[in-house]
Amino acid sequence: MRVRVLVVEDHRRLAETIASGLRQEGIAVDLALDGVEALTRIAVIDYDVVVLDRDLPGVHGDQVCRTLTDRRSPTRVLMLTASDTIRDRVSGLELGADDYLGKPFDFSELVARVRALARRATPPLPSVYCRDDLSLDPGRRTASRGQRRLELSPKEFAVLEYLLAADGRAVSAEELLERVWDEAANPFTTTVKTTIARLRSKLGEPALIETAREGGYRI
Repeated sequence: MRVRVLVVEDHRRLAETIASGLRQEGIAVDLALDGVEALTRIAVIDYDVVVLDRDLPGVHGDQVCRTLTDRRSPTRVLMLTASDTIRDRVSGLELGADDYLGKPFDFSELVARVRALARRATPPLPSVYCRDDLSLDPGRRTASRGQRRLELSPKEFAVLEYLLAADGRAVSAEELLERVWDEAANPFTTTVKTTIARLRSKLGEPALIETAREGGYRI
C-alpha cells in the first residue's frame, strides 16, 4: 500500500528539501516544523513513518517519539540528529525509535531507511501486481502492459499501484488524495481526475480503470 510520511524538522529549508526528495520517490509527505505541530498531526493522521529531528523547539523530539510509543502506534520512527554518538543512538532507540540516522546523511540512505520502515509498518506487498496483461513491480518501480513498458510519472505510478492493491475495491478520490498525495494537494481541484485521465490514456485499450457506480475508481 502507499506510504505516507511525516517529516518533523525545525529547519524549514532542510525539511522542504527532504519532503521534495521523498515526493520525487512517489511518497506522500506532510511537514511539521516543531514538536507541537507534530503531535497535532499524528493525533489525527495514521502515518506509516515519521522522520523525526530529535532537537526540536517547544516539544522535544524525544517526547514526540515517547508519545507514539505510549500509544502503541504502528507508525515507525526514523530519528535524525546532529549528534551521532553511540550513547545518543542507544537512548533514541530506548525511547522507541525504530531507526537512527545522523546528520549530515546521504539522501539515498534516508530513502532506503524510510522504505524499509514502511514495509514493517504495512502488510507485505506482492512482489508484482498483475491484472490481465498489466504488470506492476513496486520494487523495481516499473509497469508494463503486454510487451509495452509504461512511462509513468511518480504520481501516475502511485495511483496505479494503489488501485491494483485495492484488489477490485472502489477507491474514492478522497482516499487517493489522502494516501497518494499529501497536505499540499488541494481537495477542490481536479488533480485526481486529471491523473486518472492520463493513466487511462497511457494504459490504452481495452480500458482497465473504470469509474465505479458508487463513486471512485477501480481496476
